[in-house]
Amino acid sequence: MEQRINQNVKNIEISGIRQFFNMVQGKKDMISLTIGQPDFQTPEHIKEAAKQSLDQNLTTYTPNAGVLELREAISNYVKQNYQLNYNPQDEIIVTVGASQAIDITLRTILSPGDEVLLPGPVYPAYEPLIKLAGGKPVYVDTRKHNFKFTADLIEKHITENTKCVILPYPSNPTGVSMDENELKDIATLLKDYSIFILADEIYSELTYEKPHVSIGAFEEVRNQTFIVQGVSKSHSMTGFRIGFLMGPKNLQKHVLKVHQYNVSCPTSTSQYAALEALTNGINDPKEMRESYLKRRNYVVKRLTEMGIDVVIPDGAFYVFPKLAPSDQTSFDFGLTLVKEAKLALVPGDAFSSYGQGYMRISYAYHEEVLKEGLDRLEEFIKTNKG
Repeated sequence: MEQRINQNVKNIEISGIRQFFNMVQGKKDMISLTIGQPDFQTPEHIKEAAKQSLDQNLTTYTPNAGVLELREAISNYVKQNYQLNYNPQDEIIVTVGASQAIDITLRTILSPGDEVLLPGPVYPAYEPLIKLAGGKPVYVDTRKHNFKFTADLIEKHITENTKCVILPYPSNPTGVSMDENELKDIATLLKDYSIFILADEIYSELTYEKPHVSIGAFEEVRNQTFIVQGVSKSHSMTGFRIGFLMGPKNLQKHVLKVHQYNVSCPTSTSQYAALEALTNGINDPKEMRESYLKRRNYVVKRLTEMGIDVVIPDGAFYVFPKLAPSDQTSFDFGLTLVKEAKLALVPGDAFSSYGQGYMRISYAYHEEVLKEGLDRLEEFIKTNKG
C-alpha cells in the first residue's frame, strides 16, 4: 500500500536536525550542542497553574480559537512588548505550538504552484509545510548580507507566482535579527504587492542588544501579515505546545476553519499554563535572556580566539560559524567531529544548500557543557591544522 501514499508526503525527509541528533544520542562521552531546547525548567508558578486547572476540572474542549481570557492576555502582552494591536475576539488564534500556526497559515493561503520566498539558510520545517500545501519554496541566498532577508533581495525574487514571504527573525539557525529600518524597507516594498507576510517570531523574547521589532507593527502591511509567537522559548514551555497566531480578522476567519478541523483546540491545561505565563510570568524571560547573553558572549569569544569568523547573533540561542573544509559537506564534517572529537553540532546543510560549510552551535546548554564542547572543537582544530 505504500505506493498509494500521498507523493508530497513520500518526498519529505525527516528534519536534518533530528536526523543528526538521533544519530549521536546514546553515544558514550558525547558532548551535544545540537538541540534548541531551553535548559531552564518551566517556572514553578506556571506548573502550579497547570495543576490547578486540572484540580478545577478545566479539562473540556475550549473555544476553537482558544480560551478568551488567554487571547486577551496575548493581546495585552504583544501590545505592551511589541506595539502590536490585535483584537482577542477575532484576530488571535491559540495554536498547538508555533509549528501548527505556521502549518495552518500556509494551508490557508497557498494554492498549487504558489511560490514562497525564504531566506537561506533557514529552519528546515518551512519547506515541507509549503510543499504539503502545494506551494513551491524559493530560497534566497542571504550569506553576503549577514544572513538578513533584505528588501533588495526580496524584490529581486518576486514573480507573478509569489504568494508569501517568510520572515523568521530572530533566526534559527543564525541567531540574527532584523532592525526597525530593515523591516521598514520590507514593509515599504511589500505594501504595493498582493503578497502575504508570515513572520515567525517565536524567539522574540530572546534578543540582546536591542528589543525585538515586529513587522506587524507597520500599519501599511498589517492587512497582509500573519505573526507567529508562543511561549515555548520565552518561558521554557516547549512541551506545553502553545503558540499563537495573529492576523487581520478577514484572514483569520479562514485560518480558523483549517485550525478547527485540524485540532479543534489546543490542550486546555496548557492554555491555562500559558495564561499564567503571560500574566504573572511576564518577567520570567529576563533571567533566561541574561544567561543566554553571557553564553553567547562566551561562545563568540572562544570561536574568535580559534580564528573562526562568525556573524555575531543578536537573538535566539544559536551561532552559525563556517567550520567545514571546502572538500567536505557539512554533514560529513559533522560525522568527523562526532568520530574524532566526540562533539555533535548540527550540519549547516540541514538548513538548505546555503548552509553548506556552516555548523549550528546551540548555546541553550549549561556553561560547563559549552566549555567542554568548545574545548573539544579547539583541540580538533589544532590537531587538524594544515
